[in-house]
Amino acid sequence: MPAEELDVSGQGEVVHIGGYTAQSGGRGSGIVAAHRDPRTGALTPLGTVAATPSPSFLARHPSEPVLYAVNELTDGEVSAWQVGADGALDPLGSQPTGGAEPCHLAVLPGGGHLLAANYGSGSIAVFPLDPRGVPGERTDLVVHEGHGPDPERQDHAHAHMVSPGAGRGPVFAVDLGTDSVYRYDLDDATGRLVPRAPRIRTTPGTGPRHLARHPDGRRCYLVGELDASVTAYDLTDDGALHQRGRVEASGRTGHVQPSEVAVAPDGRFLYVANRGVGTVAVFTLAGALPELVTEVDTGGEWPRHFALIGAHLYVADERADMVRVFRRDADTGVLDAVGEPVPVPSPTCVLP
Repeated sequence: MPAEELDVSGQGEVVHIGGYTAQSGGRGSGIVAAHRDPRTGALTPLGTVAATPSPSFLARHPSEPVLYAVNELTDGEVSAWQVGADGALDPLGSQPTGGAEPCHLAVLPGGGHLLAANYGSGSIAVFPLDPRGVPGERTDLVVHEGHGPDPERQDHAHAHMVSPGAGRGPVFAVDLGTDSVYRYDLDDATGRLVPRAPRIRTTPGTGPRHLARHPDGRRCYLVGELDASVTAYDLTDDGALHQRGRVEASGRTGHVQPSEVAVAPDGRFLYVANRGVGTVAVFTLAGALPELVTEVDTGGEWPRHFALIGAHLYVADERADMVRVFRRDADTGVLDAVGEPVPVPSPTCVLP
């Protein structure tokens, strides 16, 4: 949809939704914009605002009106757009990631660098950002080595997430294939990643996917895609992780394959999306380990990602071609579905 056709001024805010296109077997056409009503949580799709191949994960610059996407292709790329007040996207450029199937990216808190995780080739790419937020040529590519016990899913490294720390804290790189969370410092002058030893090794066969940091800066939670787990860690001042314990990601029977994990802004509740059983599990964080409060059906089978925005939670169900909206009770953490599912082809990421 051309930018001039979008007019949502005075009507709330715009969110962007990434997804899979035909290049990756999906049904989407690029990045979709949607108007969000902050009061009701309702989403109104506004159409495709960037026709780009398989923008499966999105991120924003911390201070500039710039949106980034990975293009999850055999020859991976990152792309950048200037964000208009109406949600329209104007291209700023793209760069090759030097790897296959990038599935996650993040901007460092200072806004000087962009990091991308190449799932297919198990590597982390670094890109400098100019004052406008435009990515330059890659300054580093760190390739992970090793494998896990699952011969199909862990035959080699599969970098699945990059999580920058606040201030001078280390960057965490979550790798499903090697059952590891790697720690790096970024040298701002050279744009290169400097490893911090040792890396954090999970239980073999965990298949770590995504990590959520607690707002207190002292805790984090890691979901295992392959063993359907949530592992709680204490985070020390020097950036080390000490395992506190492990719980099941779902209370349901059947195939459970966790995807996204997030801590509520007030730090009281943890949310985990579970593919296969099609749920979002709600955990209280009042004790030493997460404790399951409730688990809600999303209405689909494959909740790939969700975003907490204000009083609502938005679930992107990749295979059901929809985004489901839930109202979140701030006191209990419980989720209640709002309205009907919003049709979006092959959605994989919701970005506030």
